[in-house]
Amino acid sequence: MKCDIVLAGVGGQGILSIATVLGFAALENNLYLKQAETHGMSQRGGAVQSYLRLSDQPVYSDLIPFGKADLILSVEPMESLRYLPYLSPTGYVVTNTTAFRNVTNYPEIEQIMSEIKKLPRAVAIDAEAIAKEIGNAKASNMVMLGAATPFIDIALESIENGIREIFGRKGEEIVNLNLKALHAGRAYAEANK
Repeated sequence: MKCDIVLAGVGGQGILSIATVLGFAALENNLYLKQAETHGMSQRGGAVQSYLRLSDQPVYSDLIPFGKADLILSVEPMESLRYLPYLSPTGYVVTNTTAFRNVTNYPEIEQIMSEIKKLPRAVAIDAEAIAKEIGNAKASNMVMLGAATPFIDIALESIENGIREIFGRKGEEIVNLNLKALHAGRAYAEANK
């Protein structure tokens, strides 16, 4: 098993929570794990990305070379395009369709989505709308994680356990809302991959 993931978004969108949940799930499955993060200024909408490398064999570098990512998981659509050079020829892109307009010359969303639709393996999901539907607008990152789970070779139960571990101190209601978000995202991806 090997899975190289580029997590991309904007500060405050929950990229690091996604990485933490996946890291917990990987460790629960005795996988090797390397992670590298770049934090933008979340107060100003700065870019945040994380490389996450999971394997059943030792991982020697935390950086993913161009053309080698199995998955780009982006909680912001323009950020998914920024990292396309990392995508392997057989890799998947899972992206949110809701733009975070943090620059004055942000392209039209239709233009961005047109580029994403050209990709042979992409899932575009309105994570914010789904998160609001389930009653937790802040859980859009877990919707995104759920949408990526069909493309990550880790048991869904382990990812659920990661959510329980990470959000457990916030109480059972928050855990259950995040689990509901995870399952809603997965169901969308399964129906639209």
